[in-house]
Amino acid sequence: MTYNERRNSAGHRLQTSFTKSAATAVFLGVSSLSIGLPTVATAQSYAFSSVQIEGLNRIEAATVMSYLGFARGETVSSGALNDAYQRLNGSGLFQSVELVPRGSTLVVKVTEFATINRINVEGNKRLKDDELLELITSRPRYVFDPAKAERDAQLIAEAYQAEGRLAATVTPRIIRRPQNRVDLVFEVVEGKNTEVERISFTGNRAYSDARLRRVIQSKQAGLLRFIISADTFDPDRVEFDKQLLRDFYMSRGYVDFQVVATASEVSGQQDAYFVTYEVREGQQFKYGQITTVSEVEGIDAAAFDRLPVVRTGSTYDPATIERSIARMENEAAKMGYGFVRVDPRITRNERDGTLDIEFAIIRGPRVVVERIDIEGNATTLDRVVRSQFTVVEGDPFNPRAIRAAAERIRALGYFSDVEVQAREGSSPDSVVVDVDVEEQGTGSFSIGATYSTATGLGFNLSFTETNFLGRGQYLRLEYAGSLSFDNQNYIFSFAEPNLFGRDLRLGVDAFYGSTAQVGSALYSTTKVSGELSLEFPLSELSRLRVRGGGNGANIFGYTGTSAVVAAEAARGWQIGAQAGLTYTFDTRRNNLQSPTNFYARFAADAGGFGTDNQFIKATALANVTSMVMNDEVELSATVEGGAIYSFGAGARITDRFFLGPNQFYGFGYNGVGPRDTGVASNDALGGNYFALGKIEAKFPLGLPEEYGIKGGLFAHGGTVFGLDNPGGVDDGIYWRATVGAAIYWQTPVGPIRFSYAYPVLSEAYDQEQRFGIGFETGF
Repeated sequence: MTYNERRNSAGHRLQTSFTKSAATAVFLGVSSLSIGLPTVATAQSYAFSSVQIEGLNRIEAATVMSYLGFARGETVSSGALNDAYQRLNGSGLFQSVELVPRGSTLVVKVTEFATINRINVEGNKRLKDDELLELITSRPRYVFDPAKAERDAQLIAEAYQAEGRLAATVTPRIIRRPQNRVDLVFEVVEGKNTEVERISFTGNRAYSDARLRRVIQSKQAGLLRFIISADTFDPDRVEFDKQLLRDFYMSRGYVDFQVVATASEVSGQQDAYFVTYEVREGQQFKYGQITTVSEVEGIDAAAFDRLPVVRTGSTYDPATIERSIARMENEAAKMGYGFVRVDPRITRNERDGTLDIEFAIIRGPRVVVERIDIEGNATTLDRVVRSQFTVVEGDPFNPRAIRAAAERIRALGYFSDVEVQAREGSSPDSVVVDVDVEEQGTGSFSIGATYSTATGLGFNLSFTETNFLGRGQYLRLEYAGSLSFDNQNYIFSFAEPNLFGRDLRLGVDAFYGSTAQVGSALYSTTKVSGELSLEFPLSELSRLRVRGGGNGANIFGYTGTSAVVAAEAARGWQIGAQAGLTYTFDTRRNNLQSPTNFYARFAADAGGFGTDNQFIKATALANVTSMVMNDEVELSATVEGGAIYSFGAGARITDRFFLGPNQFYGFGYNGVGPRDTGVASNDALGGNYFALGKIEAKFPLGLPEEYGIKGGLFAHGGTVFGLDNPGGVDDGIYWRATVGAAIYWQTPVGPIRFSYAYPVLSEAYDQEQRFGIGFETGF
């Protein structure tokens, strides 16, 4: 029986078949010759005095004999001879095997599999060679196995299916080379991307399809389909979307929410999917009565009443329950009570739609953490992962603390997958926490272009590494320049987020920038600064950053006629020491998906030490953002202000405040504030004080949400005033106000704003700029 593989040198598809005629010849040969052997006791037995092996190149004859399983002269039945053939044929060493008895000699004819000379992938564009070659099991200098090559082709095809290219085909082909070698080529036809054409929902009443589509990761194919990968159909992503929907509804009080079913239907052209989520929302619940009881001797429940962050009448959110429990258990630990747990006992009131919460302080099981094992972190140091745990070996085991640590590890962004599980340790009263991570790239290099009506067209280059040398450190190098003006900025930033293994962020920042007569400023500037800072938490939601360093500025090349600016430019380089602090409060730090968030920032600096002017400078900002009308409309209110007080020769233009077009819509660069109107150059001077208030609303325009386009209305009002040496310039308080509309476009490279603002309150000398374009920034 013969097993043949037919291929031509041009690389036709692998084909394997058994040749019936050869199989018949072997069978007849064995049968007929066996009859004529006088030494055989029966017609089904043979005795071979010699074994002749043909076709060996790399494989030893002893290997073939080991697979035959009998020695020379040994009586062999026809069944044993067939078994020997099956062992040789199934060894994976030979392309074909033939056993031919010739009297007392058994002739073994074999054809060895070829050796793989090299492996190539052709026709692939979406996925790189390195990515695909890592998937396959065939290797150069190893024996070529057609079955393995077919499996490798299937693995490559599955990789394309995961990218949404369900029509991709992969064909393994060989090109024969001398000395029984072959080149293995995987020919790839990628086919078209299988996109998600439409995502729809059934059963949803509280929230529209458009709102729910913003919750999930999967996106519909839109204008930017060529660079957005989330519009590619991925079954795993659909499953993850179900959990995102549940989290969204649960955080809004829908405790009985379910994704009943999902349906993914292929279009008639086999190039798109229609995905439908069937949901059951259930009833929305709010918090009812909130109480605390203690079942642990020595613990007074009244001391814990103030710790829960849930409030009667607010919408139920499991995350607030978890946060309340964590605060109460931490308080118990501070009081010296170990192995204390807080059990939330919930009573449903269906009629009035409330949930009564009783936080019961109980004695938990006496289980300790034996050790924390970390696997899979090939680059990241163990201490970086361990720093996310609030428990160490020997501490009481707290499942909630372990879950919270797992979330913090995921939030680092260093790993593509994080699994944290607890198992029994060396004794029933101990556990081992296993942390299994999978590294991912944390560095990025970007080249981009920017445009603003203030500085025109520009470009930037930046390198960012968020896990420098696997130590969890942050490094950023950036260069930004303007094509319209001679402006250049160089930025260096480095941070150690866990100094001494604690929540202390040590930062080092340096800056160099130069400008040349931007807008109406008829002078050039050069600025340098260096700063060392230390940031740490003051509470769960607030942080304080203290800093010290130095900065300097020079004003030169003035071509105007203002005596104020000329006097400030004549002071030349001013380089001095500076120290300050920044306090921030941000409700988003609690990781709750709250419809209303509050952010506040206050900064104070004392500087100019070593210059002709010492100063105290302070700025403050407060913002409230809330989602209304079933999360369809975003309302935002912001107030901010600043002041600088000088003790020497007075502040210069480089120290004072200006409100630019990205901060105060409707006015140009240096467009508002004191201005030297008595000279031809009409120089903007800035001010020692500023105040600004903004009200903005963003809302859908009815366009498909995958386009990422929203509309907006806004109203801004503010002023810039005050000079140390006015020199006859009017530096009084004059309020300005604008109203207008905007288009907000969420692009893959960042949010872009197009706005039109109409000044309803302004001064005659102000520089208006009604149309604006710029990149949106967050707090």
